[in-house]
Amino acid sequence: MAFLELLYRSDVLKENVTVNVLLPEEAKRQSEEEMAPYKTLYLFHGLSGDRSTWMRQMSIERYAAEHRIAVVMPSVGRSWYTDTVDGRGYLTFVTEELPNVCRGFFRGMSEKREDNLVAGLSMGGYGAVKAALTRPDRFGACASLSGALDIASKTRKICLEEWRGIFGFDLQSAVELKGTKHDIFETVRQNHASGVRFPKLYLWCGTEDHLLEANRDFDTLLNELDIPHCYEESEGDHSAKWWDLHIQDALHFLLKEQRD
Repeated sequence: MAFLELLYRSDVLKENVTVNVLLPEEAKRQSEEEMAPYKTLYLFHGLSGDRSTWMRQMSIERYAAEHRIAVVMPSVGRSWYTDTVDGRGYLTFVTEELPNVCRGFFRGMSEKREDNLVAGLSMGGYGAVKAALTRPDRFGACASLSGALDIASKTRKICLEEWRGIFGFDLQSAVELKGTKHDIFETVRQNHASGVRFPKLYLWCGTEDHLLEANRDFDTLLNELDIPHCYEESEGDHSAKWWDLHIQDALHFLLKEQRD
């Protein structure tokens, strides 16, 4: 694997951004005839993380090498992977601009839907599902680990001042997000009603994780609508030890499904 830091001026965010990228051995081939398109995983960090989280706290490079895939790890701060009301287009950045820029810089990244995966932990789990459901034409598979999936929960502890800048200046409580474009439960319902093709979905949450109820609720909704997915829960809390373990399960599931 090759590890690179990509620094460029984002047209969407109107600022310089730095992205960590892992490339498989195929990327160093010189001839276009030798170059077989390879799959790419867009991998998202959580609320307190950044582009280095998956490299510093977990062993994503080894797992990427095992599966011979590229991995793209952006930093989005505490944005919730959202096109915010104060004008920062983080969802557009990760679903449109970043894939296009990466395919421009790195030969061999496949443009096919089935070859593009998105995954994340905690806030990044929410972001990954949101990205895949918002742009199901771009992403063929999605994984969420300990995902903060229910942002409209009445019990969610939030910083209202911070969230107003992201989701709306008149926001008084998290429940006001229910039924909006930011509520991925609602996005699931709308996509299902419209006959949108769903990506392959993998969800995991630990039984000691404070986000377990939200993940169970999301699994229940998918079951009610008969949307194919894999939901697993097992021992684990909200920490890197468990995300490192279960990103391996997620990759095995998603990539096996893609090959079938």
